[in-house]
Amino acid sequence: MRLPIADPTMLREHTAALLRRHGRALALVLVLHVLAALAGLAGPWLLGRIVDAVGSGTTTGFVDRAALWLVGAVIAQTILIRYAQRSSRILGETVFAELREEFVTTVTRLPLSVVERAGTGDLVGRTTNDIDRAQHSVRFGVPRILVTSATVALTLVAALVIDWRVSLGLLVGVPTLVATTRWYLRRATPAYLRESAAYATLNGTISESVEGARTIDALGLGRRRRDRIDDDQREAFAAESATLNLRTVLFPGVDVSFVLPIVAVLLWGAYLVQAGLTTVGAVTTIAVYALQIRHPIGELIYWLDEIQVGATSLARIVGVRSVEPDRTVGPDRPAGEQVDARDLRYAYREGHDVLHGIDLSLRVGERLAVVGPSGAGKSTLGRMLAGIHPPTGGTVTVDGVRLVDLPLEDLRGHVALVTQEHHVFVGTLAENLRLADPDADEAQLRHALASVDALDWAESLPDGLATEVGSGGVTLTPGQAQQIALARLVLLDPHTLVLDEATSLLDPRAARHLEQSLSRVLDGRTVVAIAHRLYTAHDADRVAVVDDGRISEIGPHDDLVAAGGEYAALWRSWQQD
Repeated sequence: MRLPIADPTMLREHTAALLRRHGRALALVLVLHVLAALAGLAGPWLLGRIVDAVGSGTTTGFVDRAALWLVGAVIAQTILIRYAQRSSRILGETVFAELREEFVTTVTRLPLSVVERAGTGDLVGRTTNDIDRAQHSVRFGVPRILVTSATVALTLVAALVIDWRVSLGLLVGVPTLVATTRWYLRRATPAYLRESAAYATLNGTISESVEGARTIDALGLGRRRRDRIDDDQREAFAAESATLNLRTVLFPGVDVSFVLPIVAVLLWGAYLVQAGLTTVGAVTTIAVYALQIRHPIGELIYWLDEIQVGATSLARIVGVRSVEPDRTVGPDRPAGEQVDARDLRYAYREGHDVLHGIDLSLRVGERLAVVGPSGAGKSTLGRMLAGIHPPTGGTVTVDGVRLVDLPLEDLRGHVALVTQEHHVFVGTLAENLRLADPDADEAQLRHALASVDALDWAESLPDGLATEVGSGGVTLTPGQAQQIALARLVLLDPHTLVLDEATSLLDPRAARHLEQSLSRVLDGRTVVAIAHRLYTAHDADRVAVVDDGRISEIGPHDDLVAAGGEYAALWRSWQQD
């Protein structure tokens, strides 16, 4: 599954809305650049006046005054360009900051089910390569396209005002320019979409290979992964070559369209001068305009190329907003704490269920251990019970209200999930803890840390709870990071907890000690513990054995051992190990 890409209509609407929100700043940028362009047009006009005046006979005073006006125009243009560029940069940074914040907000609200089906490569590609490309276009491209377009238009108008007949020579290169540009634009968007998709796939393959390096090595899959990376690199190279081939047609065509007007103005202008229909000064002015206009047109074409890259990336960024939510908030709110699953089914791929009609009622305040072989569906069941994914069949309810009908804020107040995956964010230790409860005071933070046996090492950090952790700060061990995740759970304070092998990164003795500490904190709450260490099952009120997406056995530990079934075999095997 790929995340959606915005269609042209959606992209235009989003871009127009973004520019409207910054209309005043954009108007200021345009006014300053128009004034700078007008100041730039004064130089060739004054030069033409001097040429005509010298040809007809004039005084040195006239030439001196014209030269002073010329210097004044250059100074005025320099000042105006300075402030115009400053305003353009500020506008670009402001617009991009808003775009980036919108994107981060959208990404953090994406349904987990969608993210997991799409894979890491597509999303990582959009948050890295696409953001980089879009920010270059937003910061510099959009202002420069508006400015260069205005400069080209003003130059043509000035040339027509000076002498419309000579100005006709400026249009000689237009057919070549239009034909080349249209040819390019028709092919650019699909080519750049292919390029972005190729790099997203390559990023995903590389990141997955790095993250799973140990597994790849253990299973002898190194050559297969290298071949996969080589294939992705070949596709990225082919996509990059395709866009490069487009530019090898675009740029020579543009260069030819620049040379033709200069030659045409000089030849056509010479004929008109000889026929007495214009002056040498007018031809000089328009010829200089033809030279002067090359830079803004060249910059305009350059940014049209860059905008194709940026627009493609922006379409991928904006497209994420069109992901439909995987749940609809209903009006009912639970008053009790009873969690029930009825005929629960789930499929990661349509038609391939991994849970098959599970019925389960969690007794309020009980400890339920979920055990079974790897791949049996334990973690998927835990996610269903925590309301992470909507089930593809059946229901999970709390006090009769479906979990997926609750707002996420309310849902996490009822049921919370802690997995073996964890993350320490850049910031202080206290800020990491307050992700679960922004209003928690220091006493509450210390209590949460103490509950998971983390207070001693937390207080021994250089600045205690104010110590910077994460990338660039103090590096925490995997076990410490997992304790932070569990401390967040204590602060969140839900009535039902799903622990998916939450202590798997700790050594057995430390994990046993931590779970004993947790048991005091979790007293009175409903706990579903998915574990591969069977002492967790031994301590639980009931044990559910999951096999092939079904609950094959459920009951107290002693009863299941006495029954001599699948759980008893697991228990004997674990004791021998």
